[in-house]
Formats: sequence, C-alpha cells, structure tokens
Amino acid sequence: MRQLKLIWDFRGPDALKIAEHHVIHLKEYITIENTQLNITGVETINDMHCIAYMVVNETEMKPIRDALKPHRGQVYQP
Repeated sequence: MRQLKLIWDFRGPDALKIAEHHVIHLKEYITIENTQLNITGVETINDMHCIAYMVVNETEMKPIRDALKPHRGQVYQP
C-alpha cells in the first residue's frame, strides 16, 4: 500500500518552533482519529523554512487531507 507524506510549510525566524508545535497537534489527531500510521516529524529546509509532516496510507488520505488541510503532499519514501 502506498504511503503519502502530508506537509505543512512554515517560514520565518520561528519556523522550527512552529513546526514542532504543529507536530504536537498532528499526534493528537492521530490519537483521536486512530489512524493506521503514527509517523510524524519536522524537517529543517533552511534557517527560515521548516516543515511538519504526517505520513498516511493512501486509502486514509482524503478525509485527513480535508480535515487538516496540508499545504502539499508527496509519496513517502522512508
């Protein structure tokens, strides 16, 4: 089954702190909705751009995408 990485972009001097805080809410959502996967994280693109992400199975993507409104997505490759 294909896995998709839903991505939220944060920019500015506080991007890392905001992305880290966003992951807290993603983990809460995973717990509440009992999603199949529990993969989240933060990546630093540069000092002014960080992302928060959540990995979902393709079959779960549409309702999660509609509820959480990620900025973009891509195929997840661990």
